[in-house]
Amino acid sequence: MFTAFVVVVHMLVSMLLIVFILLHAGRGGGLSDMFGGGMGGSLAGSTVVERNLDRITVLTALIFAFTTIILGLRLE
Repeated sequence: MFTAFVVVVHMLVSMLLIVFILLHAGRGGGLSDMFGGGMGGSLAGSTVVERNLDRITVLTALIFAFTTIILGLRLE
């Protein structure tokens, strides 16, 4: 039961991680420009939207790493 819950959480987090990584601005602007991330980004450096996106991505990556470790230990 616990393993099934962790697998579901792991799959949801992995999909969210893909979305958050795609939202980051690359060399050409990225998808974050659609949500206002590119407004004044060249003048002021990193915007609040970009910093919050970075924080959310790091938190999602940490959850992904923990669920990966839990699944690795449970399935051995």
